[in-house]
Amino acid sequence: MSDSRLPLVSDTSKNKLAAFTLAAIGVVYGDIGTSPLYTMKEIFSKSHGLALTTANVLGAVSLIFWGLTIIVSLKYVTLVLRANNRGEGGIMALLALALSAVTDKSRWYYPVMLMGLIGAAMFFGDGVITPAISVLSAVEGLEVATPAFKPYVVPLTVTVLVALYLVQKAGTAGIGKWFGPIMLIWFVALAGMGIVNIVENPAILAALNPLNALHFLLQNGWLAFVALGAVVLAFTGAEALYADMGHFGKKPIRAAWFFVVFPGLSLNYLGQGALLLSNPEAASNPFYQQLGPWSIYPLVILATMATVIASQATISGTFSMTHQAISLGFLPRMKVIYTSKHEIGQIYIPLANWLQCFVVILAVIGFGSSSNLAAAYGIAVTVTMLITTILTFFVIRYRWGYPLMLCWAATGFFFVIDIALFSSTTLKIIHGGWFPLVLGAAIVLLMMTWRTGRELVFENLKKHSIGLGDFLQSLFMGPPVRVGGTAVFFRAEGDGVPHAMLHNLLHNKVLHERTIFLTVFNADIPTIPPAERVKVEPLGHECYQVNVYYGFTDERDIPLALDQCKSAGLDFDMMETSFFIARQTVISSVGGGMALWREQLFAALSRNARDAADYYRVPRNRVIELGTQVEI
Repeated sequence: MSDSRLPLVSDTSKNKLAAFTLAAIGVVYGDIGTSPLYTMKEIFSKSHGLALTTANVLGAVSLIFWGLTIIVSLKYVTLVLRANNRGEGGIMALLALALSAVTDKSRWYYPVMLMGLIGAAMFFGDGVITPAISVLSAVEGLEVATPAFKPYVVPLTVTVLVALYLVQKAGTAGIGKWFGPIMLIWFVALAGMGIVNIVENPAILAALNPLNALHFLLQNGWLAFVALGAVVLAFTGAEALYADMGHFGKKPIRAAWFFVVFPGLSLNYLGQGALLLSNPEAASNPFYQQLGPWSIYPLVILATMATVIASQATISGTFSMTHQAISLGFLPRMKVIYTSKHEIGQIYIPLANWLQCFVVILAVIGFGSSSNLAAAYGIAVTVTMLITTILTFFVIRYRWGYPLMLCWAATGFFFVIDIALFSSTTLKIIHGGWFPLVLGAAIVLLMMTWRTGRELVFENLKKHSIGLGDFLQSLFMGPPVRVGGTAVFFRAEGDGVPHAMLHNLLHNKVLHERTIFLTVFNADIPTIPPAERVKVEPLGHECYQVNVYYGFTDERDIPLALDQCKSAGLDFDMMETSFFIARQTVISSVGGGMALWREQLFAALSRNARDAADYYRVPRNRVIELGTQVEI
């Protein structure tokens, strides 16, 4: 999910729609928009053994055109965009929606959660492969100009990518406004090149007949099935239009697709097909040979800009996905930097940035070419598409309550297509498809270990917890010394007396004149309205339970939330307020809730997680941490 969303809009709704549509072209469609750089080249790669005949060219282009129509236009733009979580899209938002639909008592809860996490992990894998294959394929255009550039392709790609990751900490507010215009030029160029070649060989227009796609599949059999693994490259980035729904809304995304992106892509693929009909030798790199040698260097420059934008959108999407996963309790707390004073969605997560940069560079150097990376790319995309279809079924069936047969009909058609595409990409596992699978498995393991570990910690604390109401009643029978100021004790959802309070009473034997028990609730919806952010419950003796509610895209800021308590009669002076936080040290034990090595992994993650005070933006000089050991 990307975050470069600062379009300049006027007061009129038409101008707003136009501005958001332009922004959506730049942010949402960078990934799928750069697919023409390598898709046709991979379909007719010699390694696939597909003969470059007129029938095969017509069939391949027909498959791409109708795939864009059915998978993107019909599935994502028409159906999946409706499955929004209060306006937010993306695999994590869809997972939260599906989990709330089946509830944690259902036998489907954990299977649905696991599928959602696999989809999220594949999105992270996509976030690694997209920058690598996109920039690499753009720079490879230099090889078409002259083979002398071949040794410099990988070093140049690495240089561009490192520069891209270096500027992430500055945010994209400054450069984001250029994304839309540059990508609009890109799609106009795609359409223009396509028209030039279609005019030279209009026979390619026969590819608009879906019978050519069917004939291609039936005539080529196994080779056609193998080629599907390359055809799917034309649909990479389809998830982005769903993921960015919360940033732009459905109308701009749909308008951008139908009026700019779909026509540009369709014309260019038809144009590349026309070129191959006229000049079969162009199959080595049809994109860069559409207009002849004079156009290669300008196209390399334009393609590099387009692929950098596509990469930027994917990187920003990784930040958003990571932030959502942290908020939903699937990843440990990390440092989140807000890079814009005007847009809270503009975030930078240093650890995610440099981990992704490291893996992307490894992929570029390890695979060495866009052709080698293509095998890895397809499987990451098809797994995410398949899981989106499955989760959509649970949403429309169990949340919207549609009849079972209608749900099967609505998602079953796309399920068959997704299975076919996924199956074809599994043929490439030994040729690079293993890469996103290994990466995804590691991420799923990490998320499941963190989630399960947190549940074990909570269960352990609950066993030894003391009911808050009974404790306060007994405490004030012989009240301790009250001292000036306000004490805020963080208290987990459903927990008893905070351990930090027990330690404070045991060692300091005092109680502040005003005591706040603060509980943070993480909702499975994107955002909580400000009016519903805080609820205050008086407990007597100047003690209060304060509940703070956050959605999974909301910024965590406790001092800001406490300011909203004024309406309930609680006014906070930060210089008179102390925040007591229990820092838990997790100890793994044999025979616990997880395998010993997973418990040790969780303990390591817990030790290195960002501390609660920093995560909730509590002033460091107002925090008192008290340690406690928890055995799992």
